[in-house]
Amino acid sequence: MRKEFRDSSKIRSLVKAIEREAKDLSTPIHIMEFCGGHTHSIMKFGIDQLLEGIVRFVHGPGCPVCVMPMSRIDLALEIASKEDTILCSYGDLLRVPGSKRKSLLNLRADGADVRMVYSCLDTIKIARETPDREVVFFAIGFETTTPQTAVLIKKAKELGLKNLSVVCNHVITPAAIQHILNAPEIREIGKVRIDAFIGPGHVSVIIGTKPYHYFAEEFQKPVVISGFEPVDVLQSVLMIVRQLKDRRAVVENQYGRFVSYEGNLKAQKLVAQVFELRKSFEWRGLGEIPYSALKINSRYEDYDAEKRFEVSLPQPKEHPACICGKVIRGVALPTDCKLFGTVCTPSNPLGSCMVSSEGACAAYFKYKKDLVHA
Repeated sequence: MRKEFRDSSKIRSLVKAIEREAKDLSTPIHIMEFCGGHTHSIMKFGIDQLLEGIVRFVHGPGCPVCVMPMSRIDLALEIASKEDTILCSYGDLLRVPGSKRKSLLNLRADGADVRMVYSCLDTIKIARETPDREVVFFAIGFETTTPQTAVLIKKAKELGLKNLSVVCNHVITPAAIQHILNAPEIREIGKVRIDAFIGPGHVSVIIGTKPYHYFAEEFQKPVVISGFEPVDVLQSVLMIVRQLKDRRAVVENQYGRFVSYEGNLKAQKLVAQVFELRKSFEWRGLGEIPYSALKINSRYEDYDAEKRFEVSLPQPKEHPACICGKVIRGVALPTDCKLFGTVCTPSNPLGSCMVSSEGACAAYFKYKKDLVHA
């Protein structure tokens, strides 16, 4: 299947179709891709170069590690530093520096028990093997990974595990899109222009296309849910261009081989059993966004690490020269940062956008570094 979606003749044909259809439009067309996976596909396959002058891609906050606020990283560091505690999370998060420029990996080097897991369910085995220690899973991710965390919490309760708890940092995509569209830099013409959205593919497998119809109608912005291969992305751009040409603003689904209108109802039901909406949650670069994240509900509150651990933290401090917040909002490109590719690299990241494999800065460093420093 991958070969079919990377076919060079199809790619050339799609580029020509986009050029033809966009001829009567005001170019470049500004399209925000919300998902970090799309950002990397656009950079890796040179789609931005193929469509140079026709489309300008605006990189959105579609990387869960990137949008994690400094305050939550500091929380993870504080919990991990407690005696007889094992903190577990996914790989990229362990490398994000906190307020004191120290990451969870640095803390592990100092002797703390910090472990990378490939599946959150690995923490069940760890908790069973170390009954005299507190095991904390630091959960992150958009709607894609939330069902797995729900399974973990339900399983922990079924097994009666008393030494396992979860810090829930799961965030919600539609709330962030609405926040971006309501932001002054978007509303005020001339600051940041967004003509349309390429919607996240993996998230939409879970939530479906249904939640995006509000944005298309209310803000008159076309939304096309896209796959991640070059043919997928180019087909999605063509669908957007045709909408703009016809002066339409609707939700279309290019990723129909995996995404439906309703989404995965079984996964949605599972999430609803374990979680409820937070009134507010901070996103790096976007600030506090109402009803944009989940918390563990009262039925499973015994497994809520935020209630189990008493933590008092000072005001978090971002690196003064890091512009990750601006990159996440689409206000700046990674190459606008003075630290990019010199002081800040994937091996020595100063900001979350350079840490994550889905971060925009990491994508630029991997695929555009030579062009930037030429």
